[in-house]
Amino acid sequence: MWKEEDNKLKRSFQFKNFVEAFAFMTKVALEAEKMNHHPNWYNVYNRVDIELNTHDAGNTVTDRDRKLAEKIDKLYQG
Repeated sequence: MWKEEDNKLKRSFQFKNFVEAFAFMTKVALEAEKMNHHPNWYNVYNRVDIELNTHDAGNTVTDRDRKLAEKIDKLYQG
């Protein structure tokens, strides 16, 4: 589940291995590029941590972040 804190939407995703995590990140990157709305993220082995906020809106959570979060959830098979 996404958690809103510190003016960010945050969520961690777990995968079986690095390849699955990286494949997920690639799918997210393609969706983010279509929306011209890019996440802050961190990856170590099988875990991907994502933070979303809108820089143009003073680094707060907006509908753009919520829409991208929904798309990310649909890509996650975990």
